[in-house]
Amino acid sequence: MYKEGFVEVTGGRVWYQRFDEGAAGTPLIVLHGGPGSSSYSLQGLKELAKDRPVILYDQLGCGRSERPTDVSLWHVDRFVEELRQIRAALTLDEVHILGHSWGTTLAAAYCLSEPKPNGVKSVIYSSPCLSAPLWEQDQRRNLKKLPLDVQETIKRCEENGTTESPEFQAAIEVFSKHFVNRLEKNPEWLENRPRDYRNPEVYNIMWGPSEFTVKGNLKTFDCTASLKEITCPTLYTCGRYDEATPETTEYYSSLTPNSKFHVYENSAHMPYVEEEREYMQVVGDFLKSVG
Repeated sequence: MYKEGFVEVTGGRVWYQRFDEGAAGTPLIVLHGGPGSSSYSLQGLKELAKDRPVILYDQLGCGRSERPTDVSLWHVDRFVEELRQIRAALTLDEVHILGHSWGTTLAAAYCLSEPKPNGVKSVIYSSPCLSAPLWEQDQRRNLKKLPLDVQETIKRCEENGTTESPEFQAAIEVFSKHFVNRLEKNPEWLENRPRDYRNPEVYNIMWGPSEFTVKGNLKTFDCTASLKEITCPTLYTCGRYDEATPETTEYYSSLTPNSKFHVYENSAHMPYVEEEREYMQVVGDFLKSVG
């Protein structure tokens, strides 16, 4: 069974889809990356609906959700509130949460918010960003693994404020082939992703004009000191060549009680596409193990 619709949240309406084959498992809600991206590339997770309902949604401001012009909406606390409102509207009394990239920032902020959310049976941090300063440090280290001319182009464009230039975009393409998606050829459905699903304004306000230097309102986000408070079963995963490096991902796991850690050996930041079969197996097995 498949259903889609809209939920009223603070600032506008959010589009969601629910995949439900009638299985009795606890629902899984998926938080996509960005900020300002969409759930489109994560649609393969609907395969998990054979065991439990799977809910994907596009956060306000991007994808198929409404795009209000009020820039005061683009901060992590409102996205936490949005998740609360979606759970209430869809009657998700018990839920597993899977966040990817910025979605893990949101998942952690939600789990650590007051009042503490009830009914969260487990959390999966897929390619996590739980500390903006650590993320920035890791990207600086990743950059040093690239050809010198690519490093210099990225540094120069950042300093000159020319991150919209063709040369910067070409350098980012090289970075992405190493650390975001290492597939030689994307699946056709991913190649056909609508470009207007992204909202650069949300990304710029919250993160900044570049992946490598955080200038937005997430600049000081760092929940590492609070990870010990997340006591539900937790899975941390990343790709071997991920922007979310295995070293930092394992560090987060070491700070979180009752957590597991897994590396996808042939992936960068999109193992759910790069190694789809293994990703679904690892996530599916973890969810079955916790109910």
